Amino acid sequence: MSKLTSAELERYSRHLSLPEVGLTGQEKLRDARVLIVGAGGLGSPVALYLAAAGVGHLGLVDFDTVDVTNLQRQIIHGTKDVGRSKLLSARERIADVNPFVKVDTHETRLTSANALDVIARYDVVVDGTDNFPTRYLVNDACVLLGKPNVYGSIFRFDGQVSVFDAKRGACYRCLYPEPPPPGAVPNCAEGGVLGILPGIVGTLQSNETVKLLLGLGEPLINRLLLLDALEMRFREVHFAKDPACPVCGTAPTIRELIDYEAFCGVAQAAASGPVKEIGATELSRSLDRVLLIDVREPFEAEIAHIPGARLIPLGELQNRMDEIDRHADIVVHCRSGLRSAKAARWLEEAGFERVRNLRGGILAWADEVDPSTPKY
Repeated sequence: MSKLTSAELERYSRHLSLPEVGLTGQEKLRDARVLIVGAGGLGSPVALYLAAAGVGHLGLVDFDTVDVTNLQRQIIHGTKDVGRSKLLSARERIADVNPFVKVDTHETRLTSANALDVIARYDVVVDGTDNFPTRYLVNDACVLLGKPNVYGSIFRFDGQVSVFDAKRGACYRCLYPEPPPPGAVPNCAEGGVLGILPGIVGTLQSNETVKLLLGLGEPLINRLLLLDALEMRFREVHFAKDPACPVCGTAPTIRELIDYEAFCGVAQAAASGPVKEIGATELSRSLDRVLLIDVREPFEAEIAHIPGARLIPLGELQNRMDEIDRHADIVVHCRSGLRSAKAARWLEEAGFERVRNLRGGILAWADEVDPSTPKY
């Protein structure tokens, strides 16, 4: 007797018509357990397509709430969900897509203390994270547990997809032994992302996951698929398992999960101390007495600006410091305060003594000073 009910047989009829899937394959999907780390841009299409495909047990890890800015790309959430837990929103949407799918929610930040316990319950892990400490954490936990890791990442108009399975090939560390310096790669909020891009990349991750579960085709093991959405071109990079890899090599030195924020330099950056800050309201009272520097990109300044700000994009700042009066009372700002904090530190290190960062960036200016300033 089939494990599938008559309702499920009807629902999955197009899969059953594929000889490569058939009844046996669909039953494999029903019995499978997949963990999706992140219910955002990548996790949205992954969760929807795996649920629709009939993967019987999905786990979701997230601890965020739905923000209106998410809706441009995080299609599992809707306008009615703004302010709600992403996991609650995602679980309701999955239930509507396929009520036969069981969903376990892990409303927590994945850490070295809980990752092994969470990941051990699943057959495949899909990495939909947007930060380097969690990517290395997911990779190492998957290697230690022998789980395949379906990786995806997005930045502006570019995407990457691969499958890391240390039993059959390389892991994430083999491809990227060292993380970039903290702040070197902007997040979606700072760098922007084409809303459709995570849909493309997440769908590719879903495809790789189903292939792994069914044992079909050639997974992207030891292959990195690169997508340029502007040119609509795919490029493939081949790489190999690194025998010296500290986690999956021949003589591994990482045998348990480590401090990934320290490994990625996040703790070190925090230990150097915060830069001096100024609030938006206070700045509004002293605009005529400060040198206000906007370190955003020109296209951002066209969307919204603070009167009197001088535009010096962050990428040009270190080569244009001689244009800045060293005796001025300097305030730097960006969209949310992240890039400008980095700029303020650079200026301090270069010998500028009176530098402050606008706390909350131009978004705080819109909230506290000028509501007519567009928020983006």
